[in-house]
Amino acid sequence: MDAVARAAHLLALHRPGTPLLAPDPWDVGSAKLLESLGFEALCTTSSGAASTQGGLDGSMEREAAIASAGAIAASVAVPVSADLENGFGDDPEAAAATIRQALDAGLSGGSIEDYTMHPNDPVYPIGEAAARIEAAAEVAHGGAVRFVLTARAENHIRGRDDLADTIARLQAFQAAGADVLYAPGLMDLGQISSLVRSVDRPVNVILRPGGPTVGELAEVGVARISVGGSFAWVAVAAVATAAHELRDQGTLGFLDQAAEGGRLARQAYGG
Repeated sequence: MDAVARAAHLLALHRPGTPLLAPDPWDVGSAKLLESLGFEALCTTSSGAASTQGGLDGSMEREAAIASAGAIAASVAVPVSADLENGFGDDPEAAAATIRQALDAGLSGGSIEDYTMHPNDPVYPIGEAAARIEAAAEVAHGGAVRFVLTARAENHIRGRDDLADTIARLQAFQAAGADVLYAPGLMDLGQISSLVRSVDRPVNVILRPGGPTVGELAEVGVARISVGGSFAWVAVAAVATAAHELRDQGTLGFLDQAAEGGRLARQAYGG
């Protein structure tokens, strides 16, 4: 598929009730692995990408973040949507510039969130947030490639458990031109169902410990399911477990998992 077809395919994969399972690679190797396992689209993770440079979420500058996501997109045939954080700037033009660079990097979609990066005042006022999405949408939809723009309302992971405000924000983002809506941190199935019924765009939900299952989310009409940085942290935990065994026990159990990992890598990377 060319760039136009990949972006169109990405949007078409958002089917309420039959959600797109879009795992989150953090580098080229993990992207190629996930593609080889049959996933139809991928969404990058900013926290996972930052971890490849020894940093935490939010520590990458725009150019590095887009270069990372663009390298992932170039390495696979399936469409890729990038975690573009808050657009790497406060004003609407910053969000627009980020989408412009993401398009140039070959990405099929990307998300812009309403997080200010300031813990004492964590989300932009709704008018400012909507203006940022509107500017991003003008670029996303202004060319031959109809970039799939996801708008994120960050309330529930920024200490603001306010469903009414979250819904109002997502409705404003819908009106501003967003293609997909996303409120990370929502875990109550009733609240998620209420959100889905309150908007006219596909809704993405991130899986969280103790939250609804894939099947339960499908039943209430969710259209995309992602995992954020979870797969990256699974990989980190597996390496730490193997390292503890080597250092503390001197035993070789981790080599069994290494053999399976090697097999999967050869399958994914064409060896």
